[in-house]
Amino acid sequence: MKKAGLTLVITLFWLLVWQIVYLSVGQSILVPSPLAVFERLFEFCTEKSFWLSIATSLLRVLSGLLIGTLLGAVLAVLTSGSRFLKMLFAPALHIIKATPIASFIILAILWLSVENVPIFTAVLIVLPTVWANTEKGILSVDKDLIQMGKAFGLSRAEVFMRIKLPSVKPYFVAALNSAVGMAWKAGIAAEVICPYRDSIGSALHESKITFETVDTFAWTAAVVVLSIVLEKLIIGITSGGGRKNA
Repeated sequence: MKKAGLTLVITLFWLLVWQIVYLSVGQSILVPSPLAVFERLFEFCTEKSFWLSIATSLLRVLSGLLIGTLLGAVLAVLTSGSRFLKMLFAPALHIIKATPIASFIILAILWLSVENVPIFTAVLIVLPTVWANTEKGILSVDKDLIQMGKAFGLSRAEVFMRIKLPSVKPYFVAALNSAVGMAWKAGIAAEVICPYRDSIGSALHESKITFETVDTFAWTAAVVVLSIVLEKLIIGITSGGGRKNA
C-alpha cells in the first residue's frame, strides 16, 4: 500500500509539472495538456486500429527479443567454453555495441523487407546484452561446487539443473531486464524511420507529419505503458522462483 501510494504521489507530481509546462508554453501544438492527451488516448482505446497497431508492433518486437535472446545465449555458451571463439566473435560484439542503432536501421532498410526491419533492430539490441551477461554468469559458476556435486554422484543433468543453472540465472534475468525495454524502444524507432502499416511507429510517423501533437503524445504514452507492462511480464516469468533458488 505504501509503495502504491508513493507511486501515485510521484505520478501526480509529474502530471503537475507537465500541466505547468503546458500553461507556460501556451501553445498546444508544442506541448498539449495532460487532459487532452489522456482523452485522445481513451479515444484510441475504442478504435480497432489502435489495438491492431499494438499487436503488430508487439509481435515484431517480441520476435526480435526471442531471436536475440536465443542467439545471445548460444554465443555465450560457445565463447565461454572456447578462448578461440571468444576472440573470433569479440570484434562483432564490440561493433554492435559501438554502432548507433540508427545506422543499423538504415542498413536494414536496404537489406530487408519493411516488416522485418524492427525485428532485426530488436535482435541487434538484445543479442550483445544477453551474450555478455550470460557468458559472465557461466564463467562465474563455482567449479568447486561442480566437483562436489560430481563427488556426491550427481549426473550431468543434475549438476546443470542444481548448480549451473541457478548460478547463471541471475545474470540472464538481469540481461533481459535491460534488453526488454531497449528492444521495445529500438523496435518502435525502427518503425518510425521505416513506417509499416498498422503499427505504432507508423502512427507516430503520421502524427508527426500532420503536426497532430496530441496524437504523438498519446501514442508515446501508450508506448511507455506497454513498455512497463511488457518488462514486468517478461521479467516476472523469467525470474519466477529466483528467490527460492537463491
